[in-house]
Amino acid sequence: MSSSESGLRIDRVVTHGIFALDGGEWEVDNNIWIVGDDDEVFVVDAAHDADAIVDAVDGRKVRGVICTHAHNDHITVAPELAERLDTQIYVHPGDQMLWDETHPGVGHADLADGEKFSVAGTTLQVINTPGHSPGSCCLYLPEAKVLLSGDTLFAGGPGATGRSFSDFGTIIDSIRGSLLTLPGDTEVYTGHGDATSIGAEAPHLEEWIARGH
Repeated sequence: MSSSESGLRIDRVVTHGIFALDGGEWEVDNNIWIVGDDDEVFVVDAAHDADAIVDAVDGRKVRGVICTHAHNDHITVAPELAERLDTQIYVHPGDQMLWDETHPGVGHADLADGEKFSVAGTTLQVINTPGHSPGSCCLYLPEAKVLLSGDTLFAGGPGATGRSFSDFGTIIDSIRGSLLTLPGDTEVYTGHGDATSIGAEAPHLEEWIARGH
């Protein structure tokens, strides 16, 4: 998956591993998004397999590893990547307790709602979208008409809210107020599974509310 906007490339890496929370474990495939051009990139999420991510970076300068949230499957190899790629990790402070479950004592920079990163002639705007976790964030690239939605919005509905530190009403408020207000032709690149668009998901909000997940 890629966009040619002003030299911008968005590359997807899929890795496989374990999501662990609340004493349970599940096998999952995760999407890692590498956003930039032929010279420099940001890595969005750091799941399971550092080698696969380093290979996809392919020698480019990494400006940061941005974690959409701090569930273990999205941050597994963040410290290893930061060391190997000589870069900084960014995590929203709302997920510090989740970060500490996986990487106690490991530092990171804080992501802030509204923060902007620039690469490849485009802007990545941080949108804090609590619900799946308190510190869950999406990254909106308005010039590219792309939203990196983490585990907040998927093809078919909201991210899961059945575990610790998550809340269904909160994720609905985040999706309604911060995501479905974006242009309908915005492509949504998710933390797991297939891409979708704001226009494809927006008509189904009331169905999600009615079913409760």
